[in-house]
Amino acid sequence: MDSSPATRRERQADPSGAADRLEEAFSRYQDELLGTLYYLLGNTEDARDALQETFVKCWRNRSHLGEIENLKAWIFRVALNAGRDMRAAAWRRRRRPLEKGNETLVARDVMPEADALRREQLALVRQAVRRLRREEQEVFLLRQNAEMTYDQIAEGIRIPVGTAKTRMRLALAKLREALKKPSAE
Repeated sequence: MDSSPATRRERQADPSGAADRLEEAFSRYQDELLGTLYYLLGNTEDARDALQETFVKCWRNRSHLGEIENLKAWIFRVALNAGRDMRAAAWRRRRRPLEKGNETLVARDVMPEADALRREQLALVRQAVRRLRREEQEVFLLRQNAEMTYDQIAEGIRIPVGTAKTRMRLALAKLREALKKPSAE
């Protein structure tokens, strides 16, 4: 924890303890947030960047924490928005493979066969999750990665509980269908 004079002044000017509440919540939910952002964005670096952006956005709005009933839902909503923004920005830029001379650098997979199969299956799941409609993807990630209840999800993304359950049902049906196809081919 930073104990610089500026940080001490901020904490003294924060009698509600919003900064401490936010830091404690972020510490508690960090792994779940990172996992959710990883599924949303598809790679660790972008997920970490989005996690940092989430904390910054939450920190800037910490004065409103007293108005927030479900801190976990609020933080995850901010994270999903940061992830969507980052994904949209990535789609706008074109990425090229890293090149060395005329050769494209390729990572060599030296993993055992079982690990390679697991990685392949995880890639299929990630791909299937990315193909879900944005609304279904949000509910699925909040339920599976954040382990939020349907009530928390509904509150967090401001939809009725029944809508959250319907989106989850549709997401699961689409994922089952998408994951059946590779094995049937």
